[in-house]
Amino acid sequence: MADLTHIDENGNAVMVDVSDKSETERTATARGSIEMQPETMALIQSGNVKKGDVLSIAQLAGIMGAKRTPDLIPLCHPLNLSSVKVQLSCDTQRNAVDITATCKLTGQTGVEMEALTAVSVAALTVYDMCKAVDKGMRIVNIRLTHKAGGKSGIFEAD
Repeated sequence: MADLTHIDENGNAVMVDVSDKSETERTATARGSIEMQPETMALIQSGNVKKGDVLSIAQLAGIMGAKRTPDLIPLCHPLNLSSVKVQLSCDTQRNAVDITATCKLTGQTGVEMEALTAVSVAALTVYDMCKAVDKGMRIVNIRLTHKAGGKSGIFEAD
């Protein structure tokens, strides 16, 4: 198993030094869902949530979340993202909003945390906008599904 990179030999937290890494194109995709009552799904699809268009606002929040990742997660590098795409879709069979985020850049470190943050913030936004009618919603299965670039190469989740 690999060593933890954010802890030095004395047990102190450190930001990983990426100055010797070469710049490569890096991408990461994360996915997750928020499960809800059928009535909540119907409200989202009909556009009748009092706070507004849930999917559009959550999409924008996810993009903003990716851009703010180093402000939220200690030791994350501030990155010059070249692309952030967040997609939300309604699955009425599961009464879930499925969220996918893909982040991209050319740089010295990966964008996994940005993609995961985008999905998390989008899901939290759906929750916030719908909590008045459904406090039992569940944010589930947030995980990295794809990563490419850098010396570790390509990762594809099962």
